[in-house]
Amino acid sequence: MTMFDKIALIGIGLIGSSIALGVRQNNLAKHISIATRKQSTLDEAKELNLGDSYFLDSKKAVIDADLIILCTPVGTFENITKYIAPFIKRGAILTDVGSVKAYVQDKLLPLIPAGVHFIPAHPMAGTEFSGPKAGFASLFTGRWCMLTPDENVSEDAVKILSEFWQNLGSNVEIMDAQHHDLVVAITSHVPHLIAYNIVGTASELEDVAKSEVIKYSAGGFRDFTRIAASDPIMWRDVFLTNRDAVLEMLEKFLRDLAKLQRAVEIGDGDMLEKLFTRTRAIRRSIIEAGQEVDAPDFGRKK
Repeated sequence: MTMFDKIALIGIGLIGSSIALGVRQNNLAKHISIATRKQSTLDEAKELNLGDSYFLDSKKAVIDADLIILCTPVGTFENITKYIAPFIKRGAILTDVGSVKAYVQDKLLPLIPAGVHFIPAHPMAGTEFSGPKAGFASLFTGRWCMLTPDENVSEDAVKILSEFWQNLGSNVEIMDAQHHDLVVAITSHVPHLIAYNIVGTASELEDVAKSEVIKYSAGGFRDFTRIAASDPIMWRDVFLTNRDAVLEMLEKFLRDLAKLQRAVEIGDGDMLEKLFTRTRAIRRSIIEAGQEVDAPDFGRKK
């Protein structure tokens, strides 16, 4: 049995297209409506048969939809919600896939029409690729999806959305929006910021040619470039909308980095070994939790 008669996806990049494919594969909806602002992207989604109806106008896509998912950059959510709100039917669930939750909750809750269930969500899955062709149905398998519902939202609606993500393969966790933002600041946002910075620094070195940086990138630098290749608009919005949590975790990181710098400076091998042993154990824990593979070279194809 299908969960929904109609699902509307606003935005059809990596996450949106992966949702569409997962919905198709698991027969979760009778109709998938897709809206995006670019004709070329809409044509690509249609060519891939990701939906059943396609629109450049998002308000047309949400009419009669039981579940509406915002799959665009976080910075666009407020304007989109203002635009589509009058056309969302009573009883529908409105959710999103953004990696910042307190900002989304603060901005969107006042805009939600009476009778519409707004439940912010964050599927913690992705790749460095973007666009409709980047999606695949198994993207969410074994990954976590966090829901941060307001205390006044319908418990039945939360249960339905939880079941939806579980049917896409996700593990579901419900938590406070502010706590979510602190968690992802250290597990996702600050690592991305560091990766962007390291790759940017390497590209600006005057005494090392860019060709050498690329040629000899088989070490750790290569793995930073994968993260640093992520969608620039999406990550710009993440840092602007989760500023406080990112700055808090970044300050902690910089303090620890200063300690590490000092250890290298004075030759404190014991401190370095203890740190590296502790961090190695974290890596093993991530593998044991099923959030990474233990294959050589991170399972990367040669």
